[in-house]
Amino acid sequence: MAVSANRLELLQIADAVAREKSIDRGIVIAAMEDAIAKAARARYGSETDVHAEIDPKKGELRLSRHMLVVETVENHSNQISLVDAQRANPGAQVGDTIADTLPPLEYGRIAAQSAKQVIVQKVREAERDRQYMEFKDRIGDIVNGVVKRVEYGSVIVDLGRGEAIIRRDEMLPREVFRNGDRVRAYIFDVRRETRGPQIFLSRTHPQFMAKLFAQEVPEIYDGIVEIKAVARDPGSRAKIGVISRDSSVDPVGACVGMRGSRVQAVVNELQGEKIDIIPWSPDIATFVVNALAPAEVSKVVIDEDRERIEVVVPDTNNQLSLAIGRRGQNVRLASQLTGWDIDILTEQEESERRQADFENSTRVFMESLNVDEVVGQLLASEGFTSVEELAMVDVKELAGIEGFDEETAQELQNRAREYLEQLEAELEARRKELGVEDAVKDVPGVTSKMLVKFGENDIKTVDDLAGCATDDLVGWTERKEGGEQTKYPGALDGLEISRDDAEAMIMQARVKAGWITEADLAKPAEEAEATEDQPA
Repeated sequence: MAVSANRLELLQIADAVAREKSIDRGIVIAAMEDAIAKAARARYGSETDVHAEIDPKKGELRLSRHMLVVETVENHSNQISLVDAQRANPGAQVGDTIADTLPPLEYGRIAAQSAKQVIVQKVREAERDRQYMEFKDRIGDIVNGVVKRVEYGSVIVDLGRGEAIIRRDEMLPREVFRNGDRVRAYIFDVRRETRGPQIFLSRTHPQFMAKLFAQEVPEIYDGIVEIKAVARDPGSRAKIGVISRDSSVDPVGACVGMRGSRVQAVVNELQGEKIDIIPWSPDIATFVVNALAPAEVSKVVIDEDRERIEVVVPDTNNQLSLAIGRRGQNVRLASQLTGWDIDILTEQEESERRQADFENSTRVFMESLNVDEVVGQLLASEGFTSVEELAMVDVKELAGIEGFDEETAQELQNRAREYLEQLEAELEARRKELGVEDAVKDVPGVTSKMLVKFGENDIKTVDDLAGCATDDLVGWTERKEGGEQTKYPGALDGLEISRDDAEAMIMQARVKAGWITEADLAKPAEEAEATEDQPA
């Protein structure tokens, strides 16, 4: 490799590589300079600080040796004394760098091969950086590519300016690709790794369907119709919730298209996946009723604290089976779409359960207040469900119940408070017996019943509580293949406590244990407020 043979040849090579790899020409020239300098160091010594400069316009190559000006020379390869330096440059000072021009070199085969490896490595790194910078901002986009090869069930896709991978679990069931097939997929992650940027594609991601609709439905692309929620059982069935910002545009009709042409294009891309298009509503009850279509709904009961909805369907026309769907698919997708847990009951089941709750409340009042069945039934029929409610209610409200006077109401409330005091004393004794520390009582949100539950589950100190996860307290649900759900109980199972309350309790325990400060708790809240204040 006689570098001095042709000045323009270096520039021609740099231009060709830059075009082929889609990287900046300056990066290629810099890589060539590093490669030539490395080859020159093999000639002048590895410790010699050799620099190569290529004129980006003329292609002229200049080699120079840089020497550091020092008082006492310890390494003659890259240091020069102040006296010697001032002979060449009278203004030289200690710490300056003196550059000596070196004569052009004729590179042998080994030096040329070494220089080539440096150039290849630098160009590859630049190409990887370019790919990462290009695709990291495209997360959430749909891309088209050609299947390059299939490895262990995963598909490697050539995107033209990079390679991506669709893992087996990100493909639709029974979907098979062969080399040369064209494929459309959703970029859901881009990671920078040592072997180069890894671009992960998906055809099962809920947003893949949303993006496909945006491509097929001009109203979505223009922002007139918005997709608010998507839930998918990939390859089988999906539900999307849509809303229109223009009262004259029907969001469902816009997504369906003339004779179903728009939705059919999406269905074909998703290998026949059935799609239910549902009008979205800010009222969660209305949205759940829409999401459970085609089933009819008689009544909806909302539990906002636990984010759980109870849906009652008619006993006739097989409405329960319709609402649940095959293998629970319909209710599962509706739950994913709305973000709420959904319980489905028939009218008969709801009536039986309401009667059972009434009888249970009556029995609780009879046993705890020492009253007869008639009084217990009166209290239960007025909507009281616990002794705590009775103890806290205004006496006048109790006296207003038919058959009660103020004296009776006061007596009932006194009995309720006595019962709660006795219960509190029993719970306190049980808490001490279980060895739960007094300090745990002072954690905000902790009740006496919780203290006993903590002791029974070996949570006995503030540090024990601080080390818990939310799932440890309220339990969790695992959804297995076929849609079956398995519920795993938490330490506070059986007590009415939401996930948010459990998480807040754990964070307060961490503050009390000294793991974090109140200021640390305030930061996420401030960030959440700032996010909500930002315009959509």
